[in-house]
Amino acid sequence: MRKFEPDYRHIVNAAFNVEAERLPLYEHIISYKKIEDITDTSFADLYHGDEKEVREFFRNYCKFFANYGYDCVPYEECISLAMPGSGALGDPRIDPVIKTMEDCKKYPWDEITERFFLARGKHFAALRQELPAGMRAIGGVGNGVFECVQTLVGFMNLCYIKEDDPELYQLLFAKVSEAMLLTWQRFMREYADVYGVLRFGDDLGFKSTTLLSADDVREYIIPGYRAVIEEVHSYRKPFLYHSCGQIFDVMDDIIDVGVNAKHSNEDQIGLFPEWVRRYGDRIGNFGGIDTDAVCRLNKQEMKEYIVDVLDQCKGHGGIAFGSGNSIPDYVPEEGYLNMIEIVREYRGDFRN
Repeated sequence: MRKFEPDYRHIVNAAFNVEAERLPLYEHIISYKKIEDITDTSFADLYHGDEKEVREFFRNYCKFFANYGYDCVPYEECISLAMPGSGALGDPRIDPVIKTMEDCKKYPWDEITERFFLARGKHFAALRQELPAGMRAIGGVGNGVFECVQTLVGFMNLCYIKEDDPELYQLLFAKVSEAMLLTWQRFMREYADVYGVLRFGDDLGFKSTTLLSADDVREYIIPGYRAVIEEVHSYRKPFLYHSCGQIFDVMDDIIDVGVNAKHSNEDQIGLFPEWVRRYGDRIGNFGGIDTDAVCRLNKQEMKEYIVDVLDQCKGHGGIAFGSGNSIPDYVPEEGYLNMIEIVREYRGDFRN
């Protein structure tokens, strides 16, 4: 077997919707515990340590991706963590920090960017120092407009606000978009060199449609995307957009604001080749195998699944292959390793 040499340009090409010479592997997230289990090392706790310990964390983290056939290291930090009183996203037990117009006007919007870099600047700096030769990161400032609004007010409360106080509803999206852009502008100034592809995730949909109406997504959410994407493009970098759920009704609008590639697919919503057939002439497509399939298929079944998907996608633009969502703790180690071995075999990594 020839030695694998990472080359981030492959995944940059895929993000720019150019079929890469070597099919890139991609994961949105792999849990630190899963990496510890696979490598038989303990390093996750170092993430919360001093600068020396954080560097050791990233040395182990980046080494994993280089050793297992990846060209880029996925790493982002969620801006929601820098938002005082956040946490209502997906947790109805959290009392929302913003309930009224007065709450919104008093909220420390102008502190978010500084809080973000105070909390995570040393992590991005350590990532820069520990990236292996030939690799770049893929990620950036996590959370999109919709998720940031939800983390402050909660989804159900957001729906009530829409009916009870339309002015507050509109202002929430505007203030979040403004804070996001300021944070991204500083991030790109300080860390653009570390990244090959920039991204954020903003889960807009569930199994049948978008969580908010398509009109609201177009009016209040997508303009915030445009501003961030234009900032990324000013550095000549591609932007990867992650969203779970059925978002076909707004995909054309999302593409129109400059998204270069899209990640996340679930078979019961749309098989990966369907996403490629619909959008592969305009954007790159990242993903490929439903995370559920990674959990339950044996190696032969998985090989048939993956080879079929890749054969269908040949010649349809930029592709990066991995799970349709992420690799959390519950994904069996064997299933995940089978997946990457099958892809690496398909692209010829194990030939002499």
